[in-house]
Amino acid sequence: MHSVIETRRFDQPDDRLDMKDAGGISIIKMRDGTTGMHATFEPGWTWEKDEKPLLGSPASCPARHTGYCIAGQLVVRMVDTNEEIRISSGDFFEIPPGHDGFVEGPERVEMILFAPPEHSH
Repeated sequence: MHSVIETRRFDQPDDRLDMKDAGGISIIKMRDGTTGMHATFEPGWTWEKDEKPLLGSPASCPARHTGYCIAGQLVVRMVDTNEEIRISSGDFFEIPPGHDGFVEGPERVEMILFAPPEHSH
């Protein structure tokens, strides 16, 4: 079997989480199961208001996020400890499950997120 380079574009995603005027997340699944996401959150976006209802209203975001912030500032809070960190343009980040967050300031947040293939147990 020979290796093949795979390229995909976020303007042709496999799925999209549409948050209307608040932004959205375009989702691409690569052949090996790796997921890439392009997220935009508009000023005023909060996880609680704009994303939580789309996920079935869990107490906090259940996902782990690895990614890179292209623009804007996102404040992320770990729900169990109340620890807050600010992710800004140029930051590469790792966020554990159990968080929420909000856009800080007047600038749209834009980020790329990566997730490894999900292995069934």
